[in-house]
Amino acid sequence: MRFGLILGDQLNHQLATLKYLNRNEDVILMAEVLEETSYVAHHLQKIALIFSAMRHFAKELKAQGWKIRYHTFKRESHIKKLVDFIALQQQHFFANALVITQCGEYRLQHEIESSWANSLKLSVICLEDDRFFCTVEQFKQWAKKYETLRMEYFYREMRKQTQYLMYDQQPIGGQWNFDQANRKAWSGDPPLPPKLAFEHDQIDIDVIRLVKKEFSQHIGNIDSFQWATTRQNALLALDDFISNNLTHFGDYQDAMVYGSDFMFHSLLSPYLNCGLLLPKEICDAAQTAYYNGQAPLNAVEGFIRQILGWREYVRGIYWLSMPDYSDQNTLHATTPLPQYYWTGDTKMACMAECFRTTFEHGYAHHIQRLMITGNFALLAGVNPSEICEWYLAVYVDAYEWVELPNTLGMAMYADGGIMASKPYAASGNYIHKMSNYCQHCTYNVKTKTEPDSCPFNSLYWYFMSQHEAIFRQNPRMAMVYKNLDRMKDKASVMKHAKLLIHQLDEL
Repeated sequence: MRFGLILGDQLNHQLATLKYLNRNEDVILMAEVLEETSYVAHHLQKIALIFSAMRHFAKELKAQGWKIRYHTFKRESHIKKLVDFIALQQQHFFANALVITQCGEYRLQHEIESSWANSLKLSVICLEDDRFFCTVEQFKQWAKKYETLRMEYFYREMRKQTQYLMYDQQPIGGQWNFDQANRKAWSGDPPLPPKLAFEHDQIDIDVIRLVKKEFSQHIGNIDSFQWATTRQNALLALDDFISNNLTHFGDYQDAMVYGSDFMFHSLLSPYLNCGLLLPKEICDAAQTAYYNGQAPLNAVEGFIRQILGWREYVRGIYWLSMPDYSDQNTLHATTPLPQYYWTGDTKMACMAECFRTTFEHGYAHHIQRLMITGNFALLAGVNPSEICEWYLAVYVDAYEWVELPNTLGMAMYADGGIMASKPYAASGNYIHKMSNYCQHCTYNVKTKTEPDSCPFNSLYWYFMSQHEAIFRQNPRMAMVYKNLDRMKDKASVMKHAKLLIHQLDEL
């Protein structure tokens, strides 16, 4: 008899562990434990989504005839870690092996590989996670072919491998990437579709009550919890996106609108990252929508690129580069994370709006994360480890394998350009162009040195000046430094930026 341990981000019936085991002989272990909920202060809705989805999944497995041992969360329990629960089950069952699918965080994977076999006196069998298009080993082999590991090159290879939106080994539409068509601002038309909401069943109600009681010190609003917690409802969410949002997703995927929290985005990443949905079925559904004339090519290509390209790419970077990757700090950024990242209390309207939707839903779309909260942290020189912890804590779709490269590499340029060919830095002008946030703000987006000037403006030029030795020779940034050289009020801009840095918590 063998144990099969299933984690909170592995909730799919096609999981390698389930395919490996025998339901007539083996025992499935699942546990809600303190260590996994508290190594960062996870958003209340993130904990609720995982706990409820785990309980629903265990119920489904039991109905299929699996023997399930499940530990529900109890803060006073002596079971604090997953390994504690496994050890307890050894008192009830004589197992000769523990089977687990590779997990999504180096922290836990390293613990499993380095100590569990000895501490449990049990053979540990770790299986490849085959829910992805690209294996870890395949990515390593791809990476050996390139000096710079650009996502675009990887994405094209994955398109050829999977044949998504391909005809005779060439991309449909004659180009690989339609990103230039996906940068429209939204001014009210077409109308935004209503957000799909799910009624709570008894499992949801019990979990929400538990999370509210046991994790009251964690960030977030649990009362607005509306995520799908079953595969059935996650599939409904997929169908809703394909039917109602995908058509306009491409055009407006970078747009930001005050009070409009979801725009045309899919909101599928939480289900994808915890296992309720599989990447292939999502990409298949999007491609079918294109072939059926339900959605334009720029929307479907842009959506598939996020999953087949970007998601697979960041996972590859993570496992290729860990554990050293998490300690990277190329720009030597040391500024403490401002308190408003945890409170939302700031006069900057764009930041306050992103914090509001983050705390309310455990969600913000990729441009809000990259070009508002991430961009500000980059310009202010925030310590990468602090902002990485924040992103891992506050979003329901955040697991370290996907969060760390996106934050440390893409948003903070702390990896020295492994992921990005230039820093994703922008002044207030970008925010003004892509949103209506600025019209709700006390700061003036048109000025740089006045007391009420948008902080992004002077901080942007200060950042470029501070890191000139690194970026001036970058051909993609030549125009930035030409403009900096021509700047007549440079001294005043730098003085104002330094003042802002010293009073960062007051902005």
